[in-house]
Amino acid sequence: MSKRPARCERLRSARVPRTGTTVNRQATPASRPLQAAATADIARRFERAIERGDGLEGAHCAHELWMRGVMGLRIERALERLWAAAADSIPDWLPMRYVEWLPRVYEIAASFQAGAKGRSNIYLVLLDYTEDLADPYGIYVGMTKYSPMQRFDQHKAGIRAAGSVLKRGLEVLTGPTLHLLYIQRAEAQRIEGQLAERLAASGLKVKGGH
Repeated sequence: MSKRPARCERLRSARVPRTGTTVNRQATPASRPLQAAATADIARRFERAIERGDGLEGAHCAHELWMRGVMGLRIERALERLWAAAADSIPDWLPMRYVEWLPRVYEIAASFQAGAKGRSNIYLVLLDYTEDLADPYGIYVGMTKYSPMQRFDQHKAGIRAAGSVLKRGLEVLTGPTLHLLYIQRAEAQRIEGQLAERLAASGLKVKGGH
């Protein structure tokens, strides 16, 4: 895959997508704004996004194809092209690598809802298990009063770090839990454990969820 910018640079630039996108900038990946579009139309949109350097539109196109179970090689190629053409405007919810079971994580995470607002955040981290030929990835489930990205950086710096994230953490999977940010601590504690259980029951390698 093409060289990507440092994660912190990506986050700073991803907040300001280039103009010209035809997707609502407030649309979340879980809302799947292109769900009603034909696959051929999404492919055309993606090509236009590449031409314009529109990382937001391209991200929604790649995400929708991903959620439809399009062949992994096609998604990997789309990610590679998008990073090469529009790295400065790709939103942080688009993973930097293809993960086969990402649609499953979105589906399971969407089944959890929190009511009252608070200061706690649920976050997911992609874990590296490349020694496992059957499934090279796992997932860590956590809760924090910090932003998910700040907490990830703390893990990697050894600050109250979970060993699995310190050793195996690749990136935060931001998209599936966007609706589980800034919630009450009691709800976050409940959801953290239940989400980890549900993900594990679906067959994923899960850490965290204390």
